[in-house]
Amino acid sequence: MNCGPRLVPAGPLMRDHRTMKFAPFAAAASLSLLLAACATPAPEPEPAPAGPAPSGTQAPADRGEQITPGSARDFEVNAGDRVFYGFDRYDVDNQARETLRRQAQWLQRYPETRIQVAGNADERGTREYNLALGSRRANSARDFLVSQGVDASRISVVSYGKERPSCTQSTEQCWAQNRNATTTVTSGAAS
Repeated sequence: MNCGPRLVPAGPLMRDHRTMKFAPFAAAASLSLLLAACATPAPEPEPAPAGPAPSGTQAPADRGEQITPGSARDFEVNAGDRVFYGFDRYDVDNQARETLRRQAQWLQRYPETRIQVAGNADERGTREYNLALGSRRANSARDFLVSQGVDASRISVVSYGKERPSCTQSTEQCWAQNRNATTTVTSGAAS
């Protein structure tokens, strides 16, 4: 005499009654996996690189400030000291190319000047990731300057990642401002 479960021949419509007990759970699990796979977050919007936030003051040259040609201040005012990047990007866009071209022209006028290009990132992401991204940003700016005729030996690069934000608010506008490569005159400038 057989006291075990009664097995019915397995056909397309006939199943073991034990298997049928778990069918609702299997269906619920499958549905959960399907919904989880479809619930990927929407990609972050990629705002256009923004320049520094308006300060409400006029540019120094408009206020009559005397800027010494060949000085670090001359570089900032007349060439521009920053280029901006999109979210998680390090490619040089058209606006950044224009700034870097002005920097290259300025550096060609003052061949004794040496610069440092610092790559920066916004606060999102790990420290290590943002240091690597900042490095890629600094190197992309340096590579563009070299392509414009600036001697690579005059350019040093550093990455600060998210460690030196210029804006500390957790807003998209602030994050856009922090995604940059900043060029600083390190030596050879007029006083």
